[in-house]
This record gives sequence, C-alpha cells and structure tokens, in this order.
Amino acid sequence: MLSLNLNNLKKIKEELKKNSTLGLSMRLRLFLFLVILVITMVLGVVVILILTGTLSTGLTHTENQLQAELAHKLHEVSQQFGQISVQAVKLSQELSTSIEKRLEEKGYKVQDLKNHPELLEPLLAAEFERALFYLEKSKSSGVFIILNATVNPKLENAENSKAGLFVKNMEPNILSSSAPTIVILRGFPNIGRNNYLSLHTQWKMEFDVSNAPYYRLPMEYAKGNKVPLSRQYYWNPAVLLPGTSEEVMLCSVPLIDSGGEVFGVCGFEVSAMLFKLAYMPHNNNYTRAFLMLAPNLGNALDAAGAMFAGGYRAQSSFQNDRLLHIHKKSRNFYSYQEEMGNTYLGFHLPVNLYPKDSPFASYKWALAVMIPEEDIKATIVSNNLKLLFISSLLIVLGIISSSFLSRKYIKPIYKGIDIIKSREIIEAPKTKVQEIDDLIEFLASQSEALQKKPEEEQSSSVLNEFAKNIKTLSPAERQVFNLYMQQYTAKEIASILCLSINTIKTHTKRIYTKLNVNSREELLLFINMLKEAGKELK
Repeated sequence: MLSLNLNNLKKIKEELKKNSTLGLSMRLRLFLFLVILVITMVLGVVVILILTGTLSTGLTHTENQLQAELAHKLHEVSQQFGQISVQAVKLSQELSTSIEKRLEEKGYKVQDLKNHPELLEPLLAAEFERALFYLEKSKSSGVFIILNATVNPKLENAENSKAGLFVKNMEPNILSSSAPTIVILRGFPNIGRNNYLSLHTQWKMEFDVSNAPYYRLPMEYAKGNKVPLSRQYYWNPAVLLPGTSEEVMLCSVPLIDSGGEVFGVCGFEVSAMLFKLAYMPHNNNYTRAFLMLAPNLGNALDAAGAMFAGGYRAQSSFQNDRLLHIHKKSRNFYSYQEEMGNTYLGFHLPVNLYPKDSPFASYKWALAVMIPEEDIKATIVSNNLKLLFISSLLIVLGIISSSFLSRKYIKPIYKGIDIIKSREIIEAPKTKVQEIDDLIEFLASQSEALQKKPEEEQSSSVLNEFAKNIKTLSPAERQVFNLYMQQYTAKEIASILCLSINTIKTHTKRIYTKLNVNSREELLLFINMLKEAGKELK
C-alpha cells in the first residue's frame, strides 16, 4: 500500500540522501557551536578579570591586610613603649629621691658611693621591693638599676664594672600571673636569697658597661642638658647583654640627685620573647610574615638592632651587615633588600619613641611588617595555576555538557526524521518538537487523504511511464532487466549470460536511460512499487 504520493516520496528521499552527504550532521554542528560558546565565555571572563585587575585581588588583599596589621601593631607598640618610658621616668624619680635620702641619713652623698662600696648592697636591697613593683606595673620582662660604683674599685677593668640590680621575669607571656617566675640576673646574691628568688643561670654580680650605650648615653646627655627628666629616657637598640643569650631592648633613664649629680641609670627591659609574644602578626596566608621594630637609617633599616615577631626567626637569615635597603616597588609594596641576600616585601611606618625636644629625638625608629618576596611570588604562581585549573575544568565540563545537550536536543529530531522515512507516519507518536510534529501532522494528513482515494487514482503517472518504457527495451536489455528484477548484481548477470562485465554495464546504462532511473537501487524501488500497485511487468 502506498503511504505517500510517489513524487513527494521521491523528493523527500532524494533530499534526505542529499543532506546526508553534505558534510557535518546537525548534532555535530550543535555540539561544536556549544563548545565554541563555552570556550568563548570562559576566555571572555578571564579577559575581563585581567582587564579589571580582579586577578590581583589576592595580592591587593595581602597589601590591605599588611597595612591594617601594621597600623594596628603601630598603635600597640607606641602605647606599650610609651607606657614603659613613663614608668621608667617615674622609677628614676623615686629611686633618685630614695637613694639620696638613705645616703643622707647615713651622712653620705651619692658621690661617695665610689669610695664606699660597703654601702652598695644594703642600698640596693632596700630598693628591691620598689623595683619588683615597677616590673609588674610596667609589664616588661625586666627591671634594672645600675649605679656608678663597683664593689671592688681595685680590680682590673673596674671602671667598666658597675654594681646594680637586674630583676628578670622569665615568663613574660604570663605577666598577669599571681606567681610569675622572677630571677636575679645581676646583683648581690643575698638579695635573691633573702627574697626567695633564684639566680639566673647567666647571673653575674655586676654589669659590664664596656659597650653599653644604654648606660653611657643617658648619663652623658644628663650632664650637659637641662631638659626635664621626662625627656631624657633612651631606648637602646636590640643588644645581647654580656654573658647572656637573648637579645633585649633597654629603656634607661639617668639617676640624678637634687643637686644635679648623675650617679647611675635605671629602667626596663623588653626581651625578644616578650616582643614576639606581644606582637606576633596575624596572617594565615603567609606563615613567614614577621614584624620588625628597627632603627631607621633613612634609606635602610638596621636589622642588627631590631626586635622581631613572627613565626620564624627572620633575623637568622640576614647577612653580616644586616642592613635592609628600602626601595619603592611599582605597586604599594616596599622592597627591603640585603646587599647580597634575601629580599622582603612589606610596609613600614615611623615609630615616635621620643618627643621632639628629647636629646635622643634624632634617633629614628620604624615598625615594619614584611614577607619574603619568594613567598609572595609563590602565591601569585599558585593563584595563576588555580585560575588555569578552574578555566580548564570549566571548559571540560562545558564540552561534556555540550555533548549531552546536543544529543538530547537532536534526539527527537532524528526520531521525527525516522518517522518521516517510515510508512507508519499516520500513527506516529509526538516528538515534542513543535516544528517536527507539525511536519509529521501535515504529511500524515496528506497520506490519509491519498488512502481515501480510489485505487485507480492512486496510480502514479510516474509508474505508468516506467511500465510503458519497459516495452522499449531491446531483447538483450530486457534479458538483463529481468535478471535485475531477480535481485542479481551486474557481475552475477555477466556470469549467467556469459558476457563481459563491460557489455553488461553498457546494457545497464541504456536501461537506466530508457527507464529514467539513476541507479540499481532506484530501478528496484520502481519495480517493487509496481508490484505493490498490482501492475504486471510485461
């Protein structure tokens, strides 16, 4: 039974055959389109991120974080060091008055201490409680008193050996504890024994001031200046005290009697441990970030006299000169570079340890927060690799999605085409693709209309013309045609008729011309349609 008008059927089949040989399929075309779209979108986003500077957000965040950290720590350092300076001045005032008064009660002056060493131990023992009180009040790691006198003036190098008292807190991280670990670093051992305190493992009787700016400078400036005592405190750069193993900063104030006689210094210690515990930078992204309080030499920071706070000992990596030369980078970062060593990136701000009218105002200090340059470069590389990985992942996911979507989208179209090719178009199910369903509905209506026509109206003029042209075949051509009707191939026909294949091809060409067909398949198609139409082949 014919389901379609033969002319329409022939045109549809020829069109389908033609489309199948014209290059890429619809699914492949859609797949490539989606892949190109995904790649274009991903690359577009990357370009936008580059142009808007979003890719450097991590670095900008680091800059902002370091600057905020520096500002916060600067406030803390200025506040604590200022409080220590104030307490050191108060301690000096009380000690000067108390020592002068005690000596006067015994008929001596402060100048007599050099010639009466027997006065030193009871004098210092009497001031122990005051020193301990100020140690706790200042929240420093140590308190010291150095008098311009020695127990034995006749000893060699006696001019550099000074009597005094150094009380040290060994656990500065628990300054608020009710029972801190207090020891005697310098001073008479009886002072410790009488107060139930141990001697430090690096204890010595007297101070070695052969190389002690914290002792000599305050005394020298006090003799030649009439500025108030509140302006005469001095912060010594980080130094190892003779016979000790930990770097400390000392804030020292001269001891001056009522007549202006300078007879020693006193003050407080900030140990490397206390500074580290108090000012550890908070930076989860860079574990080697560190804070440094250092003398500022203008275009360089003196790491040799600096205090450090950080997760690792940055100062251990510095070269012998330990000068960090300051350079401004293209971004907001400053570069701090050794002569032949490492480079650090970060920021620094001045720290005002002295008032403007202080005799030590020319000694400049700076607080800096830094990160090794290699760490920042590693972070940049890591961020770029992450971006590359994410972009590649998005492209791969886009390709997979494109393959899935193209298959899902084209599947109903292929289904519709198969329905159009079939002879069951009238009873075909919906493909849920509007255009395909409309086409199937149209073709089904055409097929149904044809089926309602009388049988004689369904005969096609094309089939009649084909049947008529069969009679024009020569006997030899009809013999070949009959064998084609029996589904033989040209090679098999040549064998059956004992003719050459070229002869069979010549007959075949003439048959095609007379019957107006282009191939053996089309020839058989017309033969089958004639048989279905009930026409006899004569």
